[in-house]
Amino acid sequence: MSSEHGPNGIRLTEAERRAQRRRSVAIAFILVALVVIFYVITLIKMGG
Repeated sequence: MSSEHGPNGIRLTEAERRAQRRRSVAIAFILVALVVIFYVITLIKMGG
């Protein structure tokens, strides 16, 4: 495998790399939002 390829042997274009980064950031924000929602719901249910 050549050093110019990624770990799976596929070389992404700059646009694909940016799109992948945006998706990763969006998923991270969604996960953080879910954690916050579950935390708030737990506090409310516990009467806190």
